[in-house]
Amino acid sequence: MFGRKKQTKKEEKLRKPQAIPGLVQKYLVDEGKLPTHLVPLLKSVVRENGSREQAFDIRIFDESEALAKNVNVNDYGALDEHLDLILYEGRFSEPSKQVELQEKNKVNWNTQIFNAADIQQKIEALTEPGSTAFFYMARGGQHGGPLGMGAAVIELNPDPAQKKGKKYNIYTADVVDMQPVGKGQKLFDSNKAKDIARWVKDGHHERMY
Repeated sequence: MFGRKKQTKKEEKLRKPQAIPGLVQKYLVDEGKLPTHLVPLLKSVVRENGSREQAFDIRIFDESEALAKNVNVNDYGALDEHLDLILYEGRFSEPSKQVELQEKNKVNWNTQIFNAADIQQKIEALTEPGSTAFFYMARGGQHGGPLGMGAAVIELNPDPAQKKGKKYNIYTADVVDMQPVGKGQKLFDSNKAKDIARWVKDGHHERMY
């Protein structure tokens, strides 16, 4: 659909990450069947296609996933060595209203959101010292995962005989490939599963960023 002439690297104009163009967002919703309110949370990098149709090559990625993997996506070419971060790739033309995209990696939008009672139950179900449960987060200082802000990791005290230690340790961690990267950074400890569940629930909700 899009003809393209060869360009040298010097001729190619690479642009910094930006919101996905409206024409492409519409395509992702109508043809890709992605949720309308979540498509704007993704980012795109584009470069001039060099065709007569004033088309652009485009790559779409999740900036949160890139941050979790410590990848600096500053332009289109930055993803050449990180193909696992590319969700969609193709080209588009505003004048002709044409879009061509191929899905490269699956977007996981169907994440179960637990209520506070369910979270508390999962925490209280920890019985082995050092065992953990984690919950994806939509708020916080970490990155990655389907809710965008990593995960909260709840650990049953690995040394219950320690007099000063409380029953649970609470961490936040980046998420890569749907799993927390270790236990992450410790925030606090507590004896009360109900209070922990309430804290988790405050950031465990539909993705916003």
